[in-house]
Amino acid sequence: MAIPVHEELRGGLDLPTIRLGDDVLESIRQARRDDVLPVGPLPGVTFEERFVPGPEGAPEVRVLVYSPEAAGQDRPAIIHFHGGGLVIGLPEMGHARNGELVRELGCVAVSVDYRKAPEAPFPAGPEDGWAALQWMRGAAGDLGIDPTRIAILGESAGGCMAATLARLARDRGGPPPVLQALVYPMLDDRTGLTTVDAPDDAPVWTSHSNRYGWSAYLGVPSGSAVVPEGAVPARVADLSGLPPAWIGVGSIDLFAAENLDYARRLLQAGVDCEFLMVPGAYHAFQKRVPEAPVSLAFEASCMAALRRALTG
Repeated sequence: MAIPVHEELRGGLDLPTIRLGDDVLESIRQARRDDVLPVGPLPGVTFEERFVPGPEGAPEVRVLVYSPEAAGQDRPAIIHFHGGGLVIGLPEMGHARNGELVRELGCVAVSVDYRKAPEAPFPAGPEDGWAALQWMRGAAGDLGIDPTRIAILGESAGGCMAATLARLARDRGGPPPVLQALVYPMLDDRTGLTTVDAPDDAPVWTSHSNRYGWSAYLGVPSGSAVVPEGAVPARVADLSGLPPAWIGVGSIDLFAAENLDYARRLLQAGVDCEFLMVPGAYHAFQKRVPEAPVSLAFEASCMAALRRALTG
């Protein structure tokens, strides 16, 4: 029996569902740009676009830097990755939310415009994230941040970037991130392989779009026996030594099972993990119905986890 949609979230399903493909990719990318650009001022927050050194042999990485208006030093910081199925999106999509993080937490937020597939498959995106993190550490004085108090935050495909960056930070050294906050993260290319696109397919983000995004990112069909090493967080064998995690997802999200399994594996590896599953919630529900009490509670849980990690 299908789990019913949460009554507070039914209105969000009136918005269209994304169905990615080569034939519509550019038009969807342009629609996203048209939806969020230009961005406006944020109360109490300054923001600027910067271009920071990229990975060796790669272009500079565009980032948006959000800071409290009041001058300060040794603030905590967040490095943020937007969603978009690994193939679309830009950091301006999180503009209002990043401003809220800065106001609520007194932190600096750096949102990364990582490269997208299929033009730039793995490892381009995560390496852009690593370059941005390295820049934050090196420019801590200029940014007014404490390099030992940086949290990683990502939603959907940005959750894949965030989880991968957490592993890179473990493997490559430097001050460990204090938290990986994964908002309905895209973690497993094998998800949805046996699901056909039908009226009862997962709302908002379907198995079809999931297969498309992963295949473009991996350079091989999603679910292949062999994929690039380290590309798929759910396929990483050793999760020990990773930063503490907060993972939140809805129960009718395509990613619900993979998120639950990843949380279980983190705990088994000795990594502290807080897991929140919202009954009857679909992918990106809190963005489609932001004023619903269930959406506000979801966002508050993530905010509380970030606050504890950044101020503890």
